[in-house]
Amino acid sequence: MNEQLISILGQILGSENFLTDPDECIYYSQDVYSAAPYVTQGVMRPGNLAELSAAIKIATDAGYALFPRGGGVSYTSGYLPSVAKSITIDTGRMNRILEINTQDMYVTVECGCRWVDLYEALKGSGLRTPFWGTLSGISATVGGSLSQNSIFFGSGHHGTAADSVTSMQVVTASGEVITTGSGAVKGGSPFFRHYGPDLTGLFTGDAGALAVKATITLRLMAETPHKAFGSFNFAGYDHMFAVMAALSRQGLASECFGFDPFLQSQRMKRESLVKDVKALSGVIKASGLKAGVKMALTGRRYMKDVQYSIHVITEHKYAGVADQYMNDIRAVVRDNHGEEIENTIPKVISATPFTPLNNMIGPEGERWSPVHALVPHSKAKALHDDIEAIYADEATDIEKYNIGRGYLYTTVGTSAVVIEPVFFWPDALMPFHHRHVEQAVLKGLKGFPENLEARAVVQRLRERLVDLFVAHGAVHFQIGKTYKYKQGLQQSSYQLVKKLKKQLDPDGRINPGSLGLWPKDEG
Repeated sequence: MNEQLISILGQILGSENFLTDPDECIYYSQDVYSAAPYVTQGVMRPGNLAELSAAIKIATDAGYALFPRGGGVSYTSGYLPSVAKSITIDTGRMNRILEINTQDMYVTVECGCRWVDLYEALKGSGLRTPFWGTLSGISATVGGSLSQNSIFFGSGHHGTAADSVTSMQVVTASGEVITTGSGAVKGGSPFFRHYGPDLTGLFTGDAGALAVKATITLRLMAETPHKAFGSFNFAGYDHMFAVMAALSRQGLASECFGFDPFLQSQRMKRESLVKDVKALSGVIKASGLKAGVKMALTGRRYMKDVQYSIHVITEHKYAGVADQYMNDIRAVVRDNHGEEIENTIPKVISATPFTPLNNMIGPEGERWSPVHALVPHSKAKALHDDIEAIYADEATDIEKYNIGRGYLYTTVGTSAVVIEPVFFWPDALMPFHHRHVEQAVLKGLKGFPENLEARAVVQRLRERLVDLFVAHGAVHFQIGKTYKYKQGLQQSSYQLVKKLKKQLDPDGRINPGSLGLWPKDEG
């Protein structure tokens, strides 16, 4: 990179906010799962919309491809450089909450605002956003979550992160600022999403390929302060899926998630006594001394014989309604051969929603990586069966290289379930892990040497599952450069996406390769 460009970007951003240090560039060229084929040549850290717009124009005019990055905690190469002449955009300095409008019921944030920051800002106001964060919300940003599209807190009732957005400001490859929703109306405000074609929707789930997010407006709603918690065990995943589908269709749970036996065992190994005490203090604050004491007496023994478990949270304005929802859930569970177990897990997650990202490695320091598929309820069991068939076919190498396999399950709205296979394998950690996992945790791990053979098997398993997902007509969040969006989409629909890309980014400077979009249709 020439000194003149470094100087110009330094003048726009401040010299300390354009990074070219080799170690920093290596870190920014990694995600949870992999390192990029190319190391970024620089990292721009804009502090506001004006800086972002000006820096994008300078960099693209100089022929650089730009790779926008939120909190960085993804695993599909979405922000990793795919060409040599690359610059990463770290949006972490654009982290302000710009407006909380309690009269018109919206909140506007900069793209680098973390979910935990928004949660803390709204605490005590009696208001929240419908979707209010990811499990990784201590690092994950609002902008990154919308580029990926994301789920978890509030998803049972309110769907994905994209479903809570009313308006955005995005910056195109030329530096032009585009406003969507009612915020685009002359003299208007970002209170409403729909006015003519839904331009906001174009920039949700786009894997950062169409433009760079700058500001985002989300709906506000009244809090639902009363909650009830339930956990249930099933002998097999067929009955578990039947219950998750019924709860989803009836809208009974604000969050409904589950684990297979292996992932449960990993969680029990991973968590320390210190973590238990921290979680216990959160439960005591949230639900009183009695619940905390019961948790302490129960400990982890209750999970010893659990097979497939689901954990649910109900919420409502009135306590009696939240409790009735839970009673309805218990009836569904009984009708499908499940049994109730201690509800420690949903209580802890509700009381301490945004925790350190120590779960991105295994309990002994193993590498960790998921893939996932979003399918309608009617297809969940068949997909799960076929995943297990692939594992049976690969059993020799899975055993040889000591590759652990588990699942996370989650419902989304009334019609969908996420199946997320996860892998653990003995392998060396990357600089990315050393920055995001707590040092106290890292110090207690034995760690592993580099294990390229095991890594190759995991990659093969991921690729086979991604192909399987296409065959089942699944869809995905955080498409990035991993899922086969282009191959799985009808040609006419994909052609429209290509035309939008060409209009907004004619030279392919914004995140080439994401969504399968390359300059001049290469790749």
